[in-house]
Amino acid sequence: MRFDTRQRGVICRVGLAALAAAATSLATAQTFPVKPIRFVVPFAPGGGTDLLARAIGQRLTDVLGQPVVVDNRAGAGGVIGADLVAKAAPDGYTIVLGSPGPLTINPNLRPSIPYRLKDFAPITLATISPFVLVVNPALGVASVKELIALAKSKPGTLNFGSGGNGSVAHLSGEQFKALAGVQITHVPYKGSNPSIIDLIGGQLQLVIDNLPVLVLHVRSGRLKALALGTRKRSVLLPEVPTMIEAGVPGYQASTAFGVLAPAGTPRAIMARLNREIVTILRAPDLIERFAGLGLEAVGSTPEEYAEHLRAELAQYSKLIKSIGLKLE
Repeated sequence: MRFDTRQRGVICRVGLAALAAAATSLATAQTFPVKPIRFVVPFAPGGGTDLLARAIGQRLTDVLGQPVVVDNRAGAGGVIGADLVAKAAPDGYTIVLGSPGPLTINPNLRPSIPYRLKDFAPITLATISPFVLVVNPALGVASVKELIALAKSKPGTLNFGSGGNGSVAHLSGEQFKALAGVQITHVPYKGSNPSIIDLIGGQLQLVIDNLPVLVLHVRSGRLKALALGTRKRSVLLPEVPTMIEAGVPGYQASTAFGVLAPAGTPRAIMARLNREIVTILRAPDLIERFAGLGLEAVGSTPEEYAEHLRAELAQYSKLIKSIGLKLE
């Protein structure tokens, strides 16, 4: 194929522009960061998400030489904070600690939310926290099989609580119902703590919620743990089997936290953030600290985290459609 002089000139200019853009991106990455980084947490201060972000943010401040400032933007189940980051400049100076609620559940439940998963650039999967099925000891069941047998003998009479319609705890319970083939009534609360209080008090029979918020109640004997939602057991409750071990194949329930930037953030900056955050997550003292909270430190490539999010989005889409759940 031959090109005339004008075509060769156009091709040359395009090539030079591409080289200039690449050089600019490399130069930006080499000097990044030159100002503070905002680390958005889409939930209120003091919770597990906030504590995780502050632990990462403090160490990231040390290695980057610029302040990493945690910015709590709570509201609408994490939508407000996530939307802020989705619309931020893609320059690496605004990142978010993502979780299933704002990233993979709400897009399936609320079609009108102003962003989608494609509006984010995954940096790394940070931690995974298992969900655990707990019952009131007075219920008199010692295993998942016994719970399923009881539920089948009394359809619709057992209740499970959650922190609200569409929460991870709610969907974890619905998944259990579907896979175990039982009829259990969902009771939504405004937050996890009220549901746990009612479970301890005997107003509910079971809850499936995050291990960190339940482990102390299990150790004290106020609640009995029957199974974990992850594929492997937890060091916090090594005697408790996974749901798959307990006889419910295919069950998965956990909360995965990860760090994301706005879509379009330069690859070189993404690579720098990934490298530094993964190094932080793999520090032995931080692994031990997180394990004590019921969190498994991960640290992944951006591609691995992107695949995790796609799979999670599809999982919740299928489950939400199967139960006909709508919040709008």
